[in-house]
Amino acid sequence: MNFQAAIFDMDGLLLDTERVCMRIFKEACAVQNLPFYEDVYLTIIGRNAAGVEAIFRKAYGDDLDRLHNEWRTRYNAIVKNQAIPVKGGVIELLEWLKEKGIPIAVATSTAKEVAIKKLELANLSQYIDNLTTGCEVTHGKPDPEIYLLAANRLNIDPVKCLAFEDSNNGVRSAVAAKMITYQVPDLVEPCDEVRQFGHTVLPSLHDVLLHLKKI
Repeated sequence: MNFQAAIFDMDGLLLDTERVCMRIFKEACAVQNLPFYEDVYLTIIGRNAAGVEAIFRKAYGDDLDRLHNEWRTRYNAIVKNQAIPVKGGVIELLEWLKEKGIPIAVATSTAKEVAIKKLELANLSQYIDNLTTGCEVTHGKPDPEIYLLAANRLNIDPVKCLAFEDSNNGVRSAVAAKMITYQVPDLVEPCDEVRQFGHTVLPSLHDVLLHLKKI
């Protein structure tokens, strides 16, 4: 095999979180009597807290503080207490990698405390050898810093790492880190710019596993 480690995004890739998150954001907008800008919302996917705030600040200005508090309170009440459904093919792929002795990491823009809880509730923690989160890097996705840090913690050359992403921002990050990148789109399809990267785009992690078994 031409890879020595596997690094996964979490939200929208391992966990079916993005739809939950967007639904709660729309609810928060309604409660605060603010508009929901879907086009703006979709651009935050894959970014860390600082990146999300910068984008939303331009759209909502001073109203962002009360909107963000409403959103975060409602979101945490769910994800810290309920298991988010695991995406199709996740367990099969993680089990296969474990059988092959491939170390597995998660590189997520989510804050560490929330990421740990999500993985625990979904019973995925047992598969993860290392967790790197958005609050541990200076530059979030699409910058490659988070993937480079995850690879460094595994002591594996980034070019020998598989990276799995759903978002365009995440793919930009993984490709910039020179990883072997797979994209399984969730809420947003790959844009033309991202498609030109030449990475592998597949409809599910079931398909990713079939592809990996052939190489």
